[in-house]
Amino acid sequence: MTVDKQKIQTAVSMLLEAIGEDPNREGLKDTPSRVARMYEELTSGYDGDVDAQLSKVFDDVGSQLVIERDIAFSSMCEHHLMPFFGKVHIAYIPNGKVVGLSKLARTVDIFARRLQLQERMTAQLADAIFDGLKAKGVFIVIEAEHTCMTARGVKKTSSKTVTTAARGMLSEELKAQLLAKFV
Repeated sequence: MTVDKQKIQTAVSMLLEAIGEDPNREGLKDTPSRVARMYEELTSGYDGDVDAQLSKVFDDVGSQLVIERDIAFSSMCEHHLMPFFGKVHIAYIPNGKVVGLSKLARTVDIFARRLQLQERMTAQLADAIFDGLKAKGVFIVIEAEHTCMTARGVKKTSSKTVTTAARGMLSEELKAQLLAKFV
């Protein structure tokens, strides 16, 4: 997906004018360009190739559970175009293959660098890892702070939203243990 930086710059100038600012004043004259570059970066996940990330696998002869936790991320809420950020925790049961650990973090970034809902991102990660690795089971937990809740609206600072997604063979006991460990 190609970002039209000129359209973004025009829109930001119009927004500045709409709130009573002068887009040509010293502190704001480069703001439309900066915002356009920011949106290009924050939406770069649309061009990411999840399959390519999850295809770098290694033979595994005995892992019962692989856990990668505290993967920091930031994304942008599609409802208010405001940031949300937090941590992703991934647990999966390999089916003869494990993926390079950095590839899990890169997969998180691909989904986070889109206009997102936390609930959707949780499901997308679970599906991608389950399908991409042909894993026996996957459990994803995301805990995040949404600035649309902390900086505006209800202004509930320090509130966190926790979402989970499970795929495949995971006992209820294991899911409960993982959830307790992650949150």
